[in-house]
Amino acid sequence: MTITVFHDADALAHELAVRVLGAIARQPSIVLGLPTGRTPQPFYAALRAQTEARRTDWSQVRTFNLDEFVGVGADDPGSYRAYMERELFGAVGVARQHVGFLDGRAVDLAAECERYERAITAAGGIDLMVLGIGANGHIGFNEPAPGLHARTHRARLEAGTRASNADLFDGDVAGVPDEGLSMGMATILRARSVVLIATGEEKTAAVEGMLRGPITTRLPASFLQLHPAAVVLLDRAARPMEA
Repeated sequence: MTITVFHDADALAHELAVRVLGAIARQPSIVLGLPTGRTPQPFYAALRAQTEARRTDWSQVRTFNLDEFVGVGADDPGSYRAYMERELFGAVGVARQHVGFLDGRAVDLAAECERYERAITAAGGIDLMVLGIGANGHIGFNEPAPGLHARTHRARLEAGTRASNADLFDGDVAGVPDEGLSMGMATILRARSVVLIATGEEKTAAVEGMLRGPITTRLPASFLQLHPAAVVLLDRAARPMEA
């Protein structure tokens, strides 16, 4: 994996935004895989600013997000769909019909996961996947476990994952659903290129395990070692020794 360390989270976010907008300029119909949570927020702020400065046209861009909460609909302010509308979609003009998202309120969640896999395939696969990493090494809602799901699936969330999402639910951890829907690791690894971002000292141990540890289901991010075109962007706080 290619590793670049930046002075701080804002410098990282600016560089990634420049890279993504450059990719859109080269391939206007690019298919992006996108994350949610706190870590990507500076990146989305930089994308909004740079899109305006460069007058980038997002009208042909297609997006697929990594995950969504079970039992939460797109109109719920705590949903990842609403998060993306606030952070990116509404500001840069992603066409509604080009937004791929899991429906946490689907009557048949297994069928919804299969629908999502088919939609990604029909779009030609994901060209550029942007990922965050949890302090426990999770990617999307792929939590550490004895085994990992290859495809999009229903997942039970660990307490730390729920706590990190409490801000979406008025700070109430009890209000965060205990299950989610998530792309599986094979779905993620099929992306033609992958960029993982990590900021903050609390991510250092997970990043070190991802880069140097064995490939293990106990640290899902370690599977990125298998990807032929993975890039890791870190701020200095998240940088392991000797990275």
